[in-house]
Order: sequence, then C-alpha cells, then structure tokens
Amino acid sequence: MEKSPLTTLCYIEKDGKYLMLHRVKKQKDINKDKWVGIGGHFEKGESPEECLLREVKEETGLTLKNFSFRGIITFFTTGWQTEYMCLYTADQFEGTLTECEEGTLEWVEKERLMSLDIWEGDKIFFRLLLENAPFFSLKLSYDGDTLTEVVLNGTAIKEDDFRGMMEVQDTCMC
Repeated sequence: MEKSPLTTLCYIEKDGKYLMLHRVKKQKDINKDKWVGIGGHFEKGESPEECLLREVKEETGLTLKNFSFRGIITFFTTGWQTEYMCLYTADQFEGTLTECEEGTLEWVEKERLMSLDIWEGDKIFFRLLLENAPFFSLKLSYDGDTLTEVVLNGTAIKEDDFRGMMEVQDTCMC
C-alpha cells in the first residue's frame, strides 16, 4: 500500500531548543542520516491534528498540550511521490521522552540547527519559523539532495536569494 502524500511535521520547543530526530535506524529512508522534526504520514480518515498528536506520541512518548499550525510545505523530489506537509510548532507537552524506532531524539539549541545535516529547504522554513513569519505556503523542489526551486506564498524565489536564506548567520535565531 502506498503511503499517503499528506504528512505532519512538528518542532517541539523547550528552553530555547527544538526536539530533533536524527534518522539513523532505517535503511530505506529518504531522510537517512538527516536531522528532522517529529511527524509522519496521515492514516486513513485522520485530520492534520489527529495525525500530529498520534505521530508525536508514537515517536516521542509525549502528549502535546499546545501547538500551532505554522505552514504548509509542498516537497517535490525527483523519483519520489510529491509530499504535502502540515508544519507545526509546539511549546507545551507532558509525558516522558521515550526511544524512537526511526532514530535518535535530541534537544538541540536553535542556534545550532543550521549546522546540522538537514535538508537545504529545511533551513528556509526554520528561518521563517524562527522569525515568527505568519502562516505560509512553501514549495521546495529537489533533484536528489540539491534544492532546485523555492516558491514562497506563490512567488518563485530566485536561486541567489534562496541560497542566501540558507546561509548560517552569526546571530542567534531565537
């Protein structure tokens, strides 16, 4: 059975850090060795919020108490199914962090995010999240690991401009 093209992704925040998942446990994984947030594919009949809450509980053992829907991201990658991801942040939760079957969970300082092995496009939506941008629609197109196209709120971003958005800056992204 083919997985749903609809997914959720959440960045859970605590003490200036995001909970990140280092995807090192699955062999066949488009995210192999990358650092990503918490989330996954919708199951039949789920709303975005139901998927979010289920995936966070399954991957972390945590129950979200406060979360915000921050944007929708369209991922197009050559050779893979197009993915439509509902992006969330959360700042209140309860429970005890558990081990994840998909990788290693770690609280990472926000100012370290851009130096992790993350997808190029993740750097763009991290910047939008950390700048408290209003709800956004972001399309990221890839050829392999290389970001080839960025469209923000319906407007194509020139390559020089989106490459500039991904550069590590010396300022705190808090």
